[in-house]
Amino acid sequence: MREGHTGAGPGAITPDGCAVELYARLSAGTEPEVIRSAVTPGASVLELGCGAGRVTHPLVELGFVVTAVDESAQMLERVRGARTVRSPIESLDLGGERFDAVVLGSFLVHTSDHRVREGVLRTCRRYVKDDGVVLVQREGADYHSDLPREREDLAAGCTIRILSAEPLGDGVDEVRAEYVFEDARWTQTFRSRALSVEQFEACLEEAGLAVDRCLTPDGTWVLARPGKP
Repeated sequence: MREGHTGAGPGAITPDGCAVELYARLSAGTEPEVIRSAVTPGASVLELGCGAGRVTHPLVELGFVVTAVDESAQMLERVRGARTVRSPIESLDLGGERFDAVVLGSFLVHTSDHRVREGVLRTCRRYVKDDGVVLVQREGADYHSDLPREREDLAAGCTIRILSAEPLGDGVDEVRAEYVFEDARWTQTFRSRALSVEQFEACLEEAGLAVDRCLTPDGTWVLARPGKP
């Protein structure tokens, strides 16, 4: 397991505390439509941290050519219709390949480890075409303070609760989440670093990416473009 990450519930648990069966059940929500709104039809898409294909499968159905990357072989076994690559994002090696769009979802930019975040964003820059786009999902402004909170994934039949975010120092919180279905329950603990808008944009700039605009009213999906290599 990655330091500070744990998970519990039925089935396999990945190194970052994610339950494979859970992520195979959760719905894609509005994320595929957000991506479609910003990416040319039929484009090549590199999806980083694809999990069990929650977003991958709708993207394939929308006509995108998807390369799906995850470090968990058990997650990738659930992915259909896309090319799959098993690798940590920060050490991904696809040679000279480049893509029309790179997608970094699941709040992965908020990893507590500065070196991992820098590596993840460098991967985004390395594999996006010079005229391509990078789509990054970031946390909302009150993600660590408006707690506890919950929402319903009606399509999946799941209640998702963020129970707490306990400060660990250096801007990092230990976040506890719970996912409840009628027939199963999962919990997950992970470390997350809150980033102000200024910090977020500075991190992207250091990786050679420039924020272009927000794609959602709440500002949680951001479109960036390549800057300096």
